[in-house]
Amino acid sequence: MLVHFKMYRGEEIKIVGNWFKLHYTTNPGMAFGMEIGGAYGKLVLSVFRLVAMIGIGYYLYRLAKKDVPQGLLWCIALILGGAIGNLFDSAFYGVLLGNAPIDAPTPWFHGQVIDMFYLDIWEGLVPNWVPILGGEFYSLWPIFNIADSSIFIGVSIILIMQKKYFKDHRETIHA
Repeated sequence: MLVHFKMYRGEEIKIVGNWFKLHYTTNPGMAFGMEIGGAYGKLVLSVFRLVAMIGIGYYLYRLAKKDVPQGLLWCIALILGGAIGNLFDSAFYGVLLGNAPIDAPTPWFHGQVIDMFYLDIWEGLVPNWVPILGGEFYSLWPIFNIADSSIFIGVSIILIMQKKYFKDHRETIHA
């Protein structure tokens, strides 16, 4: 079965029941749709992404010259790959390929990141006894893309394997 998006926000295809879906949406900001306000907010975010990407690339280069575990190098490479993907998406979306839908006009470096993987974890009324949020209806549903997944996986593995990846630093501190 061949399926394609018509490039309209909200279109979705159920993959695993109502729990996992492909859901076309654009994210004009960063994580969780947060944005930097003002006329130059998008440009500031793009410059930050570019500087972070260069920093991560330099860090990866320096680590590759040292005797560090290969797993750490792969994790940093996953993070760098995700950063490159999100920067490319936000820098050229709608400009390079002319692929922006009508509701997403984007000049150079002011684009949006396309998110498409939707995990519908929970939605419902928060009990009244919960401070601040009690009595309100909320949805817990991350929508992300491959670049976000790459960054998340790289960071998660580093956190899980940190004792192995950074054991030389621990030995130096305790010596």
